[in-house]
Amino acid sequence: MSKLSQSKKIALFLQDNPNQRYTAKAIAEAITTRYPEDYAEKRANPRFETEQDFISQVVAEIGAQKQGILNQSNKIKWQDKPRPRVYWFDDGTLLANDESLPEEESSDEAPINNTLSEYDLYPILMDYLKSEHQLYCLRIDEKRSKNNLGSGGNQWLHPDIVAMEPVAQQWHQYVKSCVLQGGGQSVRLWSFEVKKTLTMGNVRKCFFQAVSNSSWASEGYLVATSIADSRVEQELRMLSALHGIGVILLSVNNPSESELLLPAKKRPEIDWQSVNRIVEENADFKDFIDLVSNYYHYQTGRVRSKDWNH
Repeated sequence: MSKLSQSKKIALFLQDNPNQRYTAKAIAEAITTRYPEDYAEKRANPRFETEQDFISQVVAEIGAQKQGILNQSNKIKWQDKPRPRVYWFDDGTLLANDESLPEEESSDEAPINNTLSEYDLYPILMDYLKSEHQLYCLRIDEKRSKNNLGSGGNQWLHPDIVAMEPVAQQWHQYVKSCVLQGGGQSVRLWSFEVKKTLTMGNVRKCFFQAVSNSSWASEGYLVATSIADSRVEQELRMLSALHGIGVILLSVNNPSESELLLPAKKRPEIDWQSVNRIVEENADFKDFIDLVSNYYHYQTGRVRSKDWNH
């Protein structure tokens, strides 16, 4: 076993690849491959159902250890904007025009984000969730709710996007039957609240909106295109640890580079009482649960793409 701290592992990896910028996800994949024996016990933890779950946890740890990584060497640099955050080892040979490139990218991204509405972000998020997490998504339009409970009766009730993860899709039919008869879960449900920018002025309001409308799900997330500064990120880390809602930073220009900043705490059971509350109020959510129900009970192993991602 290497007996190196994770921060030291990262520093050595960056030093071995000078002047190359790496996201936290790329670093996580690299160090867990380079030091497999150090991560064997963590990887075997039953709470990580997939390799992606495990990598997401290491990514979150890297974000929390930023200062420890920088303390390893004054040649280790980092850049927060444009997202995702990147780290690199500067061996002194970078040209001045290379250093200016990230600033040019940042200035390009700002006006794009300013012209996009939250509504414009929904298809971008669904593309990311479909390609990177193999989720089947639906948009929940609050305008399709009954709204017969008076002013504020449905406040913070509806998530923006919901998704189904058909975990049993590739299982043998015998296994599917056993799970179905035994009351096990062959699907997992995800829920997402979308915002443009998180600042110290709105972070708690946005986060608790996600707590209210997404805590029923197997995994609930607050999604934003940007975080104003490190204070906001620290607040998100504290709130996520307390309430289990995860955070995704959505890259508008390149959705595949979106960053799962904080993994959500996985619920062992879906809160069906809360699900029923939303079903009774919103037609889109009712359609979503109908699709989930059909997949769960018939277990055909097929999901019709035309029913999803709109």
